[in-house]
Amino acid sequence: MVSAGRAVAHGRTDVARFSDPTALPLLPRDTRQEVERFLSGVKPSTTAERLKQAYLANASKVMAVRTVAIDDAIRQATNPQLVILGAGLDGRAWRMSELRNVAVIEVDHPDTQREKRERVGTLKPASNDIRFAPVDFQNDSLDAALSAAGHDAAHATTWVWEGVVMYLSAPEIDSTLDVVARRSAAGSRLVILYHRKAFILRFVGFIVRRLGEPLKSSFTPGSMRALLGRFGFRVVRDGSLHDFGAELSSTVGDVTKRAQHLRIAIADRV
Repeated sequence: MVSAGRAVAHGRTDVARFSDPTALPLLPRDTRQEVERFLSGVKPSTTAERLKQAYLANASKVMAVRTVAIDDAIRQATNPQLVILGAGLDGRAWRMSELRNVAVIEVDHPDTQREKRERVGTLKPASNDIRFAPVDFQNDSLDAALSAAGHDAAHATTWVWEGVVMYLSAPEIDSTLDVVARRSAAGSRLVILYHRKAFILRFVGFIVRRLGEPLKSSFTPGSMRALLGRFGFRVVRDGSLHDFGAELSSTVGDVTKRAQHLRIAIADRV
């Protein structure tokens, strides 16, 4: 769903600096066909198709802003290692030229990585060093998986935790942050997308629960700052997608007003 939003936005958005040519090729065939149908302009013939097209139209705007904000945080950190937690169909290692000499480690469930690696062969890597760390969080050790992938805790790392935290319980979040903190040298950066407590989450929660991914956590900016502080990270920026969108243009700010429950916290190792 996230990658589909980026695929629709690629080349068709007013969001400055957004581009993701990797999104469409990385989609599974059925979702790729849905996106291509949307882009072709074919009018939906059923209620289900109308709902899907409405979702894609909205997701493309939100995903463009979300992607640019996180890309900027990665660029500004200029760290030699990038770890993407719950990477999914993230295409940064194949599209961000700034990652050419950065070791990119993607962490995700083995089944998800297997499917992604089958499709990623059609893309030209932007990074010269892409590594995969398969982790079943129910049974495997994140710390051990990072060690096996060659993550060097003595060097600074940028950690991206995008679109995952809201599906985790407090103990699960703490467990991951404990590993991140222990493996973060001076200069490391953590970028987290999270949900702020808001009425709209009742509707969002209903939808994602039906998709098998119930929401388990939400934070205020203050509680997120306190959480990261416990693990040695100082928040340097925490804004809603509306905040980030408004900085790009007034038009983009207007279309992201309904995404104020989605926030991005950028925190540096103290």
